[in-house]
Amino acid sequence: MKQKRSWWILFIVSLGVMIPFMLPYLTLDPARARVAIASKNIQFPLLVTHIIFAFIALVTGFLQFIERIRIQYPKLHRYLGRAYVISVFISGLLALVVVFYVENFTKALAFLALTMVWLVTCWKGYRYAMKGQFKEHRIWMIRSFGITLVAVSARIVVPLLLLSYFLLNGLTIPGGREQMVEEVLNVNIWVGLLLNFIIVEWIILKKVDAVK
Repeated sequence: MKQKRSWWILFIVSLGVMIPFMLPYLTLDPARARVAIASKNIQFPLLVTHIIFAFIALVTGFLQFIERIRIQYPKLHRYLGRAYVISVFISGLLALVVVFYVENFTKALAFLALTMVWLVTCWKGYRYAMKGQFKEHRIWMIRSFGITLVAVSARIVVPLLLLSYFLLNGLTIPGGREQMVEEVLNVNIWVGLLLNFIIVEWIILKKVDAVK
């Protein structure tokens, strides 16, 4: 059973977005971080660990939905699922600490909401699997992975948000380019979360309707 080409395109795009984002952090140099680092001894190590495990969750999440693995190699599928769940919980719990170092309230609230939804959807997917309720397990894991992909979609929408900012301000940039970028980066998580929520729920509802 062949995986849809669009799935592999999404996988490649996701790697193309996330790997360049990760690389500066893998140098373990706080000066190369893309965010303000208030604590090199606490915030930065937690942030790097959070990013690494979020990337593991991204990769294992993609592999979980490959039908050939799920059907022909169920044991491997279970191992990948466990790796995904563990990665989500480590990354998510670390994010709950990292969020306190985010200075902007709007951005901090977005990260907090994203993290809570991420943890809850993953936990429900895991619990349904443990109960043997695999239809519900699959639905909640789709939701969970949709939240995982916010890390990708929130970065992809940045150019569109910059264009929207420019258009909504009458083709001008009040406050200058730096303020424009700052305001966009304060809301891109919200936009990515809303976008993925709409797409995932539409996909799930469409599949549910199809089997009625």
